[in-house]
Amino acid sequence: MAKIKLTKNELKLQRDSLKRFQRYLPTLQLKKQQLQMSVRQMRESLADLQRRLEEATADWRESLGLFSDPEAAQLPQLLRVSGWRVGQHNIAGIDVPVFEDISFEDIPVDLYETPAWFDDALAMVRRQIELRLRQQLAEETLTLLEQELRVVTQRVNLFEKVKIPEAKENIRKINITLGDQRTNSVGRSKIAKAKCALRDAALEA
Repeated sequence: MAKIKLTKNELKLQRDSLKRFQRYLPTLQLKKQQLQMSVRQMRESLADLQRRLEEATADWRESLGLFSDPEAAQLPQLLRVSGWRVGQHNIAGIDVPVFEDISFEDIPVDLYETPAWFDDALAMVRRQIELRLRQQLAEETLTLLEQELRVVTQRVNLFEKVKIPEAKENIRKINITLGDQRTNSVGRSKIAKAKCALRDAALEA
């Protein structure tokens, strides 16, 4: 704890600091709660995405027999991503990436040259690509939220466990010192009055 001046001016400074800390703390606590809730929701979203990916992968494995077909070699040529859009969403003051959409090149398929399962296979692969992109963005969002939660938690702890108790202790010390000074001043004043009274009595005698 830094050394403080035991003066009235310092007492005012410490009281102002205490008021400021007590005013900011509820805002930080609210932000911490919002971030905790957002982190929990994002972890649930990631778990859901992981489940959906596993289901899509299971479907993929069931269809592996189809992909052994020589015609399956055409699939990569028909699966080109033309673009995707990622927006931003503000969570508790933090801008995080949000998946908007993904588009694939519209490559014409000759219905007579490709097997009947081709459309389903294309849709399956496209779905996996979209889910993996959503998962990547959700992981980035979770990382950003967890980083901010750590910072806000550190600030809450700083205010609760250091700054506010420190300001209260400083105020207590200054009040004790100023109280002692007032008591000493009153005592000196009484002694001076008594001496004056004795002197006056001696002069009158």
